[in-house]
Amino acid sequence: MKQVKYRNSASKLLLLGTVFLFSLMNPVFAQEEAATTEAATAESATGGDVAKGEALFKSLCAACHKRYKKMTGPALFGVADKYEREWIYSWVKNSAAMIASGDARAVAIYEEYKRTPMNAFPQLTNTDIDNILAYVMVPKGPSGPTGVTGTTPTVVDNSGASTTLILGALVLVFLMLVVVLFLVNKTLRSFAEANGVEFAEEEVRTPIWKAFVQNQFLVLVSAIFVLLASGYFVYGYLMQVGVDQGYMPIQPIHYSHKIHAGDNKIECKYCHSSARVSKHSGIPSLNVCMNCHKSIAEVAESTATDEYSKEFYDGEIKKLYKAVGWDEAEQAYTGKTEPVKWVRIHNLPDFAYFNHSQHVSVAGVECQTCHGPVEEMEIMYQHAPLTMGWCINCHRETNVKVEGNEYYEKIHAELSKKYGVDKLTAAQMGGLECGKCHY
Repeated sequence: MKQVKYRNSASKLLLLGTVFLFSLMNPVFAQEEAATTEAATAESATGGDVAKGEALFKSLCAACHKRYKKMTGPALFGVADKYEREWIYSWVKNSAAMIASGDARAVAIYEEYKRTPMNAFPQLTNTDIDNILAYVMVPKGPSGPTGVTGTTPTVVDNSGASTTLILGALVLVFLMLVVVLFLVNKTLRSFAEANGVEFAEEEVRTPIWKAFVQNQFLVLVSAIFVLLASGYFVYGYLMQVGVDQGYMPIQPIHYSHKIHAGDNKIECKYCHSSARVSKHSGIPSLNVCMNCHKSIAEVAESTATDEYSKEFYDGEIKKLYKAVGWDEAEQAYTGKTEPVKWVRIHNLPDFAYFNHSQHVSVAGVECQTCHGPVEEMEIMYQHAPLTMGWCINCHRETNVKVEGNEYYEKIHAELSKKYGVDKLTAAQMGGLECGKCHY
């Protein structure tokens, strides 16, 4: 009978566990089903393929248009309800011809957007345009566009709850062991006292500090050790004065080198163009930022890992617009600008001379050699110590690029013969002379 009850109990537990797991997984299935239904509804309502339309929109239209926001051109959501399909076909394939013909709606759009001509796309078929319309007509949900790329199924993660339960059980077992040991110790002492067992008194010992003070040799050795250690640490501290390796200030406008130089593969010298021809690499003007961000007003869905990150990056772009005086709604500059107080990160002493163009253009040194893996830095920081010893070691180890440089080619043969090598380091060509950096 006991065995039957056990089986029934086990069956109930198994059934309850199955129901519980299914209830946890059910929101996932429901979300996926809803996403599929929404995508199918959007496709059937507009008569096009949303996925193909998204690919065409991003490759041909995204430079001037957004779905839900005005940019160089109008927002495209709702355009299929506003204009006839044949009119849209003609406009997309050759808008200039429609304007020249005097079409009232075409001329009105042209005038509203400051006579900015729209590219002609005669290569697009009516089916291609239908697919684009299917994509731009997908409604915007509460947390972003719904449809192919806008819906992300919610996954329930119970790993945190499981870990909490396990830790709670371990703590409870530990407390029980402490209580058991206390009770056992108390019981043994009671038995000993009942049987007349006497506990020996502990021997009084000399305190450690007193024994140490009475030993003159240990005192002398300890004093010498303390003096040497203090001198070592004081020297190390003084040698770090002015060394800002790892310095990572927060800038007034957040700029992610990881997104720009890493994910989007933007070359360093596109922004820091003066590094090619000048002593300084230069801080890029905000006009350089606006070359891209005039069209990019918000980060892509794939760039931000969560909704908070997307809101943060979009807010930083808004700071850029405020600094340059860009009116996003009117797509025009207002003339009201504000200076951005950037915080300098890499800073050499005034008595040390360093020329970016000499290293970048002449020597062909990569930016990462001194600045570290910039393409991986979300927040820019000083990677190298930039000390005199660090520079000297680089000159001792780096071979000079003599190919295509007439100045170096003239003295390369003589110095190679002098040192008996094929390659010459910067140090062998005078890179350790004091006057090279201090004059």
